[in-house]
Amino acid sequence: MPDNSKGPILEMKGINKSFPGVKALSGVDFRLFRGEVHALMGQNGAGKSTLIKVITGVNRQEAGEIRLGGKLIRPDSPLDAQRLGISTVYQEINLCPNLSVAENIYIGRQPIRFGKIDWKEMNDKSNKLLSTLNVSIDVTQLLSSYSVAIQQMVAIARVLDISAKILILDEPTSSLDENEVKLLFGVLKKLRDNGLAILFVTHFLDQAYEISDRITVLKNGNKEGEYISRDLAKVELISKMLGKELSEFSYSQKETVINTEGKKIRDSKEVLLKAENLARKGSIAPVDLDISRGEILGFAGLLGSGRTETARLLFGIDKADQGDIFIKGKKKNMNNPSNAINAGLGFCPEDRKVEGIIDQLSVRENIILALQGKKGIFKNMPMKKQQETAENLIKMLGIITTGTEQEVRRLSGGNQQKVMLARWLATDPEILILDEPTRGIDVGAKLEIMELVLNLAKKGMALLFISSEIDEVVRCSSKVEVFKDREKINELTGGDIDVNSIMHIIAGGN
Repeated sequence: MPDNSKGPILEMKGINKSFPGVKALSGVDFRLFRGEVHALMGQNGAGKSTLIKVITGVNRQEAGEIRLGGKLIRPDSPLDAQRLGISTVYQEINLCPNLSVAENIYIGRQPIRFGKIDWKEMNDKSNKLLSTLNVSIDVTQLLSSYSVAIQQMVAIARVLDISAKILILDEPTSSLDENEVKLLFGVLKKLRDNGLAILFVTHFLDQAYEISDRITVLKNGNKEGEYISRDLAKVELISKMLGKELSEFSYSQKETVINTEGKKIRDSKEVLLKAENLARKGSIAPVDLDISRGEILGFAGLLGSGRTETARLLFGIDKADQGDIFIKGKKKNMNNPSNAINAGLGFCPEDRKVEGIIDQLSVRENIILALQGKKGIFKNMPMKKQQETAENLIKMLGIITTGTEQEVRRLSGGNQQKVMLARWLATDPEILILDEPTRGIDVGAKLEIMELVLNLAKKGMALLFISSEIDEVVRCSSKVEVFKDREKINELTGGDIDVNSIMHIIAGGN
């Protein structure tokens, strides 16, 4: 349990912070004690990221005070905060992929011997540090040669090696599988028991309850409340985050897509996309699948199981070594995304920051990007048409923005995700691939995205839905392809689709 005898190690009072057109924080109080894991929760746009940025000196508060160990502080940069004993691991991994693992862990702090970097000591220390996270890799290899999950663990290892009073983790488990989460939580519990104060920002409810001692909820830039985790029921937490009961959402789960017999409500059986024996060496074993009009095809599996790899082949991002793709019964050459777009496909990628939004551009520019690409560089869209398209989609998807010309980087994660969805809806696709569309966004935004997915299917669009959260796949899919170890191992339809079945299939094989 947290050590409350000496008072909070971190205390914030009356914190205000505004951005153009947005009141990000309004009179927010927050406190963190030694020897506790404190979860910070709320919808996207609630103020979680801004609060962290104020603590770490990325943003300066306009009013209020911050005390560390009772002493007034005002960090003016992340480096200043780190010197004070506040270390942070952000959701978007901030590492150097062109350097080795060891170099990333000790960058700026390399051990020196006789005026030169002591590579042996640095590598040995890196191995020892990673072993505490139960990660065994070659630390001399480039970071880019490892998965996103491993890169996340390296980022955490780097922070753990710095003598810190406070560890802030911003969505650290977004790229980790279940076993890696368990390993991380084991380390966090040890650090907590040793007296470290840990601020844990997450959108995973189960994880918040598993690891945290207390929970603070933010809503629309205000502090909704602070609670002992064990005393707060999950349904109450969701209600406090959303400001409404779950029954107020029209999200109606998979019965919207299939009837009680497991057959699609929609009369049309037209197969819009079919793949036969599609494969790429080192990425995915030969796979067969098809998606019909008005159908949501779910991809279920663990991290690295082959879901994203298959989606990239279908959209032509990666080139298949073998197999064929048919659109409405006609064989198509999907060797690049341009061909896929012209064939009626859209693709929202897993990593919206790297492969999705262009953060220097406006909301309008991000929305019309794929449509302009489809038309070609010699058929520029008139500005009036661009504005009209963007405004219609902003309204349709409920994107919270100050206007079409707001920089997309100023939006919350959930609204950025909607902008990506708007980009592809602008091209009027018949087949839409959604890879982790709810990753890194809050419960409310997830429900809104899922409702949009179901509505698109009801209007006749075929959707391929990929999510690491198996219950999401179960709720919305009329058919599910189960992947394991880069291979499709089973297909479930209708009443056979449930979480337990999928988990048993993944655990036991075909």
